[in-house]
Order: sequence, then structure tokens, then C-alpha cells
Amino acid sequence: MIRSFAFTTQGKLHSKDFQINLMPSLLADASLFLWVDLEKATGEESRQILDEVFHFHPLSIEDCIAESPTPKVEEYNPGEYDRFASYLFMVIHAVDYSRKNGFFATKELNFFLGEKFLVTYHDVPLQPITSAEELCLKGATHVARSPDRIAHTLLDYVVDHYNPALNELSEEMANVEAQALQNPNKKTLNTILRLKKKVNRLRQIMGPQRDVMARVARGEFKVIHADLVPYYRDVYDGLVRISELAQSYTDSLTGILQVYLNMSSNQTGEVVKLLTLITVITTPLMMIGTWYGMNFKDMPELSWRHAYPIAGGIMILSTGATYWYFKKKKWF
Repeated sequence: MIRSFAFTTQGKLHSKDFQINLMPSLLADASLFLWVDLEKATGEESRQILDEVFHFHPLSIEDCIAESPTPKVEEYNPGEYDRFASYLFMVIHAVDYSRKNGFFATKELNFFLGEKFLVTYHDVPLQPITSAEELCLKGATHVARSPDRIAHTLLDYVVDHYNPALNELSEEMANVEAQALQNPNKKTLNTILRLKKKVNRLRQIMGPQRDVMARVARGEFKVIHADLVPYYRDVYDGLVRISELAQSYTDSLTGILQVYLNMSSNQTGEVVKLLTLITVITTPLMMIGTWYGMNFKDMPELSWRHAYPIAGGIMILSTGATYWYFKKKKWF
């Protein structure tokens, strides 16, 4: 699917969803710039837009169409025989967190950003694209005045989209912490380890993304106007905040794991203590019963009239004395 928009430099929508063969003439108009969005584009559509209309560098087209495991940013300037205008190629990963499935996934978003155009390419629907489109079409002239402003809006939405995922993760951590304190069991341990894997995945996503935005926020690229660099820096600050939050989540989960291990150790200690106490308390019974049960004829107590009641009484008294001693020592 191809979405196409032509905006004036005053931020007004000139036309939308026009034919591909009209794009070159619209690009030639000094008062207009284009935003072309390719979603689940076919090979033919990609070739027509990326190669025949914009004449992008073959390497950036290849990187765009192929799945890129890490974010990246590169500036392309035309050589003597190149037909494209200078542009910035950027690969960004939007986050997709599912609490039901329990993992972080990423959705790739590719940017071709030039002075007179913004081309976005993605294989799946993305909420930041939809939100930015709605904002531009509602007459937000401060957004739709230049391609780099729309690109900033998209990046800002991508970063904002991390917040629901972070809130979900924080809630899960609070729940597992309560479980570790109140009822630690094997399921609690599995949940802690699963959350640690999620947080590590989040950190893997954020690290390269932050590095890419750091270059943009420093104003390295001429295609991004100097007055917009502070806005891109704000996006970078958002990524830094998320990275620091992910680190704090890692530390918190390490603490929760330690609490779980301590609570499990205490539970095990209580069980061992109980079993030991039972063994010690019943020791007099076993000793007297074992001795008295040998039934040798040379044992005079076997012929006593009240031998059995006396033996039973000694068992009860010795067991009670042992129990009383443990209670006095506050061993249970």
C-alpha cells in the first residue's frame, strides 16, 4: 500500500494519494515537498518509488528492503553520475510489547529524508505512522511545514510508544516482588527469570537506537535544519531515559531475585528445623521403647506388675521435658 502526500512549505495539504507518475513533477515544484509512505509494498511498487522516482542509492534500497537487525543512520551525497539529491537514510525499530505473549518484539521503520521529501518504508502497520498522518491532515501546520519536522514527529511517536510497554513491565515487576515476599515458589522464580530476559531484550533494543539518535541530536546532518536539532535532542533524551529505566529494572530484578532466594532459604531452614525438632522430641520415646522392647528374661522390669505404665509414663515425661526445654530456648 502506498500513501502519498504533498504539502506546501506553509504546512497546508496540497494533494494526497496521487499517481506515481505525478511525483517527479510535484518534486520539481519549489513550493511543495512530499511524504510517501510504503506499507507492505510489493517489489514492483518499491522499485518504482525508491529507484525510478527518487533514484536512491542501491545500497540504501537494499538495506531498506532487507530486514536490518540493528538501527543505523547514513548520509548519502550524490556523486558525479548519481541522480538522487542528498538524503539521510535511517533505520529505526519501534517496540511491540505483548504482555500476553510475554516478550518484546520490534518493527522496523526506514526513513529516506531529504530537503524536499520524506519516504518511509515498513512491512507492518505502525501506530506512529497513523498518528503522524492524522496530525498532518488535521491541519497541524507546525508539523507539516518540512520533511524533517514530520520525521521528528514520527520519531517522537516511536519513543512515546515505549511508555505503555514500560508501564506493563513495571506492573509485572511489582506483582512478582509481592509474590517473592509473600509466597515464593518455583513459579515465582520462573517469572523473575522471564522478566530479566524481557529487560535484557529492551536494553538490546535501546542501545543501538540511542547511538543513532545521538548522532542526529548532535546536528551532524545538514538535511536536518539547525532550529530542529533541539527537538531531535529531546527525542534522544527520551531514549536515554528509557535506557536508564531499563538499567534500573535490571537492578530491581536482581534485588527481587535475592529476596526470593533468601525467602526460599528461610522456608527450607524452617522445614529442616521442624524435622529436627520432631526427631529430637521423639528420641526419648524411641530409646525407651527400643530398650523395653528387647524382652530379655534377665531384665527385672519385665516381671514388674506396673512395668508398662511406668515405661509409658517415663516416655511421656521425657518427651514433655524435651518439648518444654525447646520452648524455653524459643527454638520454635
